[in-house]
Amino acid sequence: DEWLTEYGVTLGVGALILFMVFIVWDLAKRSNAGKFGTFILYIALAMGILGFLIKVIITYLMENSGV
Repeated sequence: DEWLTEYGVTLGVGALILFMVFIVWDLAKRSNAGKFGTFILYIALAMGILGFLIKVIITYLMENSGV
C-alpha cells in the first residue's frame, strides 16, 4: 500500500504531465497561437512541472537527511 501510494502518485502525475503536453500542443494548434504563443504556453507548463520536481526533490532530501 505504501509503495503504491509513493510511486503511484509520481507515475500518475508523470502520465498527467505527458497528457498536458499533448493538450497544450493541441490548444496551440487549434488557436493558431504561432511560435511565440506556443512558447509561452509551454513555458507556463514547464513552470508547473518544475514546481512538482522541486517538491519531489525537497521531500526526498528532507526524508533522507535525518532531521
